[in-house]
Amino acid sequence: MPVVEPRVPPSSWRLSEEGRLQSGLLAERLDAYGLGHLVTSEEPKAVATAKIVAERLGLTWSTAPGLHEHDRTGAPFGSQDEFESAARTFFENPANQVWGNETAEQARARFTGGVRALLAEHPEGNLALVAHGTVITLFLTHHEDLDPYGFWRSLGLPSFCVLSLPDLVLRDVVLDVGA
Repeated sequence: MPVVEPRVPPSSWRLSEEGRLQSGLLAERLDAYGLGHLVTSEEPKAVATAKIVAERLGLTWSTAPGLHEHDRTGAPFGSQDEFESAARTFFENPANQVWGNETAEQARARFTGGVRALLAEHPEGNLALVAHGTVITLFLTHHEDLDPYGFWRSLGLPSFCVLSLPDLVLRDVVLDVGA
């Protein structure tokens, strides 16, 4: 959970105190997966999450380009209903630029490229990525038969998904580590 600052681009938001507590719970839940390395997007809230998880699990961590959230720089910051309506339109019109500076297809392709590069860089062991709900949803729903908007709405902060390699099959989803 970030500190929501309506006048600041979401890509610059920081992790809230609640988010820090939830990151500790995330680390507890991820401990069972025998992670070898953790890579995060370069956004401050993701970096803070990664630092907490890595510290608790004794992991090394790094940042990587391409894992950032869908670029919504300059998109109006409205009510929760307006946000969800914009997200629905975004997922239902993946080829059209309807919300921010990237189409859903562009954001998915960017994120997929980032994931593929990291898998090539870390071919052994279990790798954890700290990223963002919209791009994770775009990536997963490209590989799985899931309703993008419905899946996106179901994700808690934080949540996590487990995929098998090399086939990228979704093996597990924890929609809310605090539940």
